[in-house]
Amino acid sequence: MTVNLEVSEGVGTLRLDRPPMNALDVATQDRLKELAEEAGRRDDVRAVVVYGGEKVFAAGADIKEMQAMDHTAMVLRARALQDSFTAVARIPKPVVAAVTGYALGGGCELALCADFRIAAENAKLGQPEILLGLIPGAGGTQRLSRLIGPSKAKDLIFTGRMVKADEALTLGLVDRVVPADEVYAQAHAWAAKLAQGPAIALRAAKESIDTGLETDIDTGLAVERNWFAGLFATADREIGMRSFVEEGPGKAKFL
Repeated sequence: MTVNLEVSEGVGTLRLDRPPMNALDVATQDRLKELAEEAGRRDDVRAVVVYGGEKVFAAGADIKEMQAMDHTAMVLRARALQDSFTAVARIPKPVVAAVTGYALGGGCELALCADFRIAAENAKLGQPEILLGLIPGAGGTQRLSRLIGPSKAKDLIFTGRMVKADEALTLGLVDRVVPADEVYAQAHAWAAKLAQGPAIALRAAKESIDTGLETDIDTGLAVERNWFAGLFATADREIGMRSFVEEGPGKAKFL
């Protein structure tokens, strides 16, 4: 399989496995969507790591496969391409991308679907589609501009240039830069910590933030308000408040 789902300590790792560069062909896209949706459903998965292995995250789409596609073929495929990445973005649990080596084109777009990005010191990220006479088609024009702002996103998309990890950190494209051999361990540790948290509250926080970024503030506040009130019906809210009153903050053990 080109993508696998491995679970340990409440963390599901979506592992890309299409050597040598994890090119995101149609089969890989479809498999990614299938497993992202599975990770979202499974009770034993409480947080997710997206990982391409020690050497490369994903170098982008399979250009040879795309070259053979005409306009009609891509009209039929483009929605499925976006849907496969959106499935990762909509996993209702914390998601961290562990970025090693290249994360270009579709690889960068996949990293953008995570809630948090940890990159290796040798990582290189970018949206080089313009160099092929194209634009990003798996969410890059939308998610990148929302993450780092439109001017910085236009710089990367208009030029197609790659940025090294230190510049990516400065831009806000990644959130942490660590030695290459620590990327997965740190990503898993971040996810494992959140996997011990209140699952419904984490889901509520993610949905409230993401919805608010996509709509007007009044709608965002309504989503927040509804989730906030709804959490008072959960066991985790009872556990968290009881623990706070009896033991002090930060000691609750959630279900």
